[in-house]
Amino acid sequence: MSPLSADPVYFELDSATLRPESRDMLAQLATALRERPQTRVTVSGHTCELGTTEYNIALGHRRAAVVRDYLRNLGVEPSQLSIISYGEERPLSDAHTEEALRQNRRAEFTFSSPEHATRGQAH
Repeated sequence: MSPLSADPVYFELDSATLRPESRDMLAQLATALRERPQTRVTVSGHTCELGTTEYNIALGHRRAAVVRDYLRNLGVEPSQLSIISYGEERPLSDAHTEEALRQNRRAEFTFSSPEHATRGQAH
């Protein structure tokens, strides 16, 4: 089986509400995760630079949590899911355009599974 990947989930300004197009992608991801119970996913929440650091960490957490909860509601085991918020600390773009700000309002996925774990070589 090939490693999982998923596109970021994008959000509107000051929002942690899933868009309809994100729900379709998350449904496909949930199916893949249910078929791979050993796979773990970390959902990281991100924001644009608008707002205070504290507000953005909280908003990033809400974004990651809404994605995690949606996957749980679609039957993904809670033990497969974890979340983290980076707030504004890991922007996709440092540009100050509206498009760059839009791209930074997202949740991203990091996958790990025993069959794809990298192991050190014994010498």
